[in-house]
Amino acid sequence: MREPLVCLCHKGWRVRELCSGRAPCRQRTPTMTQSSSSSRPLAVPRGPLVRMARFGGLAATLAGSVAVNGARQIAQGKRPKASDLLLTPANARKVADQLAHLRGAAMKVGQLLSMDAGDVLPPELAEIMGRLRADAHFMPSGQLRRMLKQNWGAGWLDRFETFPLQPIAAASIGQVHRARTVDGRDLAIKVQYPGVRRSIDSDVANVAALMRFSGAVPKELDVAPLLEEAKRQLHEEADYEREARYLVRFAELLRESPDFVVPAFASDLSTHEVLAMEFVEGGADRDLGASPAGDP
Repeated sequence: MREPLVCLCHKGWRVRELCSGRAPCRQRTPTMTQSSSSSRPLAVPRGPLVRMARFGGLAATLAGSVAVNGARQIAQGKRPKASDLLLTPANARKVADQLAHLRGAAMKVGQLLSMDAGDVLPPELAEIMGRLRADAHFMPSGQLRRMLKQNWGAGWLDRFETFPLQPIAAASIGQVHRARTVDGRDLAIKVQYPGVRRSIDSDVANVAALMRFSGAVPKELDVAPLLEEAKRQLHEEADYEREARYLVRFAELLRESPDFVVPAFASDLSTHEVLAMEFVEGGADRDLGASPAGDP
């Protein structure tokens, strides 16, 4: 089940079926609708210590699972290998679920490792870890509102005609909302998850140790290059001010090129944790190969 489709409007709280920002809001009783994906509202654990505790708790859970299953098999006269006890579908699900809950660097490293380990892990385990590359969970409305208040101030809602609390997309670093300002701008607003930027390095180290311990990554797979690439990529992705500079620069460079569309940067609503730009319709990059030859 997903969170009610709530839309914050300029005149107060409203709830409507589709919060696209195009039709006027109409008041009705909130309902719960069935999600077509596994993503759901889930608070992001913030701070290195809190996130480290999550990793420790998961390691303890995996160790307990190994002990229980090992004792059961020994009682049946079997002599199980430790690797077989660790590398189970149940344990892979526990690891994947926790990384998806943490998001940030933890989820990103899990995504990278799942892609490289896909040819080494058994198909069932590779499929479970591959779920990390699907849509991420998104922040509950309360956590989202706190992030927006911290970045825009207490009166931030007065600047919008509509602001849907449920994002149109969510990933490892942040989530994107489509909103309409009171001056009529249709914007895509990317909100970074709280605490993920300062937890990148510790997350990478912790998730690498956890993946090794759990058996989710084979010993023969050299993950060091992946981890360094993950750190570099994550620090860049979490730097919204850097991304804003590139957005402006590319807009300048491609201004006279009709084949390219660069969303207009909304500087008045952008901070180090929020990046706002013009909303532009587009398609997934995986669909580009399906375009007929000669199509733009």
